[in-house]
Amino acid sequence: MKKISLLGATGSIGIQTLDIIRGHKESFQLVALSAGRNIEQVRKIVAEFRPDLVSVQEKSDCERLRAEFPGITFYHGAKGIEEVAVYDQAEILVNAVLGSVGLSPTLKAIQAGKTIAIANKETLVTAGHLVMGAAKQNNVPLLPVDSEHSAIFQALQGEQSKNIEQLILTASGGSFRDRKREELKDVTVKEALNHPNWSMGAKITIDSATMMNKGLEVIEAHWLFSIPYEKISVVLHKESIIHSMVEFHDTSIIAQLGTPDMRVPIQYALTYPDRLPHPAGKRLSLAQIGKLHFSEMDYDRFRCLKFAFDAGRAGGTMPTVLNAANEAAVSAFLDGKISFLQIEELIERVLDQHQTIGNPDLETIQAVDAETRKSVFSLI
Repeated sequence: MKKISLLGATGSIGIQTLDIIRGHKESFQLVALSAGRNIEQVRKIVAEFRPDLVSVQEKSDCERLRAEFPGITFYHGAKGIEEVAVYDQAEILVNAVLGSVGLSPTLKAIQAGKTIAIANKETLVTAGHLVMGAAKQNNVPLLPVDSEHSAIFQALQGEQSKNIEQLILTASGGSFRDRKREELKDVTVKEALNHPNWSMGAKITIDSATMMNKGLEVIEAHWLFSIPYEKISVVLHKESIIHSMVEFHDTSIIAQLGTPDMRVPIQYALTYPDRLPHPAGKRLSLAQIGKLHFSEMDYDRFRCLKFAFDAGRAGGTMPTVLNAANEAAVSAFLDGKISFLQIEELIERVLDQHQTIGNPDLETIQAVDAETRKSVFSLI
């Protein structure tokens, strides 16, 4: 029985993690969770799973839930998230929160010796050097939950990193993959949220449409697998059947395939190095699919992906700026304050204005993150 703490229980990854725990009650137990403001959903989760510890965003919600569920410990705010992250009864922390808010609790959990199943890519993008350094120092494994990084992780089992020629991340292309740039001027939020392959949260679906999601994954892959950016590439693969590949210097390529289902990489992170059945999953039939399609990535069409490669190579605080600017711009787009193409325009302007600070500490990263968000909103 593995005891699990879950950050972001009411989000897309969080809900699918709960589905896995529910389907394998003999193997997993949810002992702590954090959530935001979706209190009705929190009530249902707490009533079903009866965790020891729960954190929500608002103090008033915390007090209300505390009265409703005597015997369960409730927290709120940033302190509450950290309490969930370091809860001593949990062995594994699933970090499924959205954005850079996941950084501090991840570092706390690493210091507490927790195994980290990481779905919060912004943590590694914003402070990869701090997170990986802390993980190495505390001998803590970071198990990837993103389908692309899980695919690479699986392909590397039994292999030596010295033999890697390149990591090949596949990209679906998102909601507007078949449109030219001039056709994106007046697209709506509803159109942007209509992903052809995956069911995801709003922010990550917009990131997929701009290709920033893939850019963040490139930076994440750099840190997770200690691979230079020159050995990371992206290929457009519309079907999302091959989730990513590893090419070795003997020209062999190992790929991980499957139907688009985030529960598969989540479950693998929870069961590693073992596997459990996934009865609810749809099995892949290549004969039924018939064909798989691939094409070169167009970095002029998907400019956010180029921004990410450039920011990653620049290092220091530049990836922090990339991530914070993107979060602020995507939020503004979802709120109807800017157009779709203005997302990348705002990111580019803020990146161009920033003077990189090398090897930043946590305090510097947090300050740059906050200042970047202010800059984006001032431009809006």
